[in-house]
Amino acid sequence: MAEKQLLTKKGYEERVALLEELKVVRRKEVAQKLKEAREQGDLSENAEYDAAKDEQRDIEAQIAELEEILSNAEVIQDDAKGGKKVVKLESEVTLQDVDYPEDGDIVYTIVGSSEADSLNNKISNESPLGSALMGQKVGAIVKVAAPVGEIEYKIVAVKNN
Repeated sequence: MAEKQLLTKKGYEERVALLEELKVVRRKEVAQKLKEAREQGDLSENAEYDAAKDEQRDIEAQIAELEEILSNAEVIQDDAKGGKKVVKLESEVTLQDVDYPEDGDIVYTIVGSSEADSLNNKISNESPLGSALMGQKVGAIVKVAAPVGEIEYKIVAVKNN
């Protein structure tokens, strides 16, 4: 049995929309490209046909991956209204490096593993930092093993969406 994929509600909705886009729009576009390439004649030396076939293969692989993720998705609901804010999925967490506070604060959003995007500061709840943050409150110090050694972060703020 496949492993459950934790997704935020927004992440789930984005993947459903992307899957729909791939199935309805992109498949038709590629089918049209294939048709046009076939009409040009000899397929053995037709670069446009080869490119369209590659694009079709990539789209089908992406569709299969999204269907797998969605079939095993567990959408995390925000069931804790009010009270102390703890770090959970969809939390926006502001951290300060304990040893180098002058470097400024950094903000991460905790997401499921399939939504992680380091370029947009979205970290997985399964990553070393993400798992250390889960369930923690403002003011807590978390220790994370890193290639350069152990790093300590102080949780400055938690914003639950």
